Amino acid sequence: MGIARKVSPETQGDRDHSAKAAMMARGSIKPASLLLLRTGTGLLLVLWGALRVLSPAAGPGLATKYYGGFLNLQGLQIGFGVAEAIIGLLVVVGLFRRVSYLLQALILIPGAIVLWRYLLDPLGLYLLDKESSQILFFPSMTIAAATLVLLAFRDEDRWSLDHKLMAR
Repeated sequence: MGIARKVSPETQGDRDHSAKAAMMARGSIKPASLLLLRTGTGLLLVLWGALRVLSPAAGPGLATKYYGGFLNLQGLQIGFGVAEAIIGLLVVVGLFRRVSYLLQALILIPGAIVLWRYLLDPLGLYLLDKESSQILFFPSMTIAAATLVLLAFRDEDRWSLDHKLMAR
């Protein structure tokens, strides 16, 4: 049989404080994680949008090389870059999340799908050759997954600007 130990009020108070601190920390992990995902995926859109606007020749070249020429006109790429940067900023701050997260997903997920050969063979072992392989595209799968996580937990993102404005 176990021996019951008497817990002093000081020890019990320390345990209660530790339990409360642990609960608070667990309660902060999800919003902090969503903030990091928002920041990372949103800034990716801002950077790519800025590249299309500030270096107009880059957009059509990328569209031709990796996306089969889809929207490879320079004027379209500049307009897309502006929209992409705005969507990215909205995602970072968590504003208009119902729309901005969906738009982000419509940009990032098809962007990853189009690169399927690079995702399945990043080292050029069987689908690509060594010269055309590109390991730097492999994180596109993670970015697509992060976008889906943001959509799935959108209503639980307590640190977004939308959430702060709705709390008023």
